[in-house]
Amino acid sequence: QRQPVESGGGSVQPGESLRLSCVRPGNDFGGFVMGWYRQTPGKSRDLVATITNAGVTQYYIDSVKGRFIISRDDAKSTLYLQMDNLKPEDTAIYFCNNVWWNRDAWAPNGVFGQGTQVTVSS
Repeated sequence: QRQPVESGGGSVQPGESLRLSCVRPGNDFGGFVMGWYRQTPGKSRDLVATITNAGVTQYYIDSVKGRFIISRDDAKSTLYLQMDNLKPEDTAIYFCNNVWWNRDAWAPNGVFGQGTQVTVSS
């Protein structure tokens, strides 16, 4: 399976911004619903946001609504996550994956990459 490659993470102060990128190799990117996940040590990998084919519909968890924007560029097979007004609780490793609707929730449907670390602290 094609492993995505995430980038754009870093260490920032509260209130600052970062833009994450995820390149998923292959020419079938446009056919997938895509999502961003995040994980902190000792906890599960949780869904943060999703975007449907052609960017028609976006979903966000409540804690990032109004601060994060998910987008995609199908010509570049790239998924983005613009993160503004970052908070310490956003600190995590961020991953992307293609997702599918598993009865009542989005679920990952591909392999995860190495992720990119986001650290928010003063």
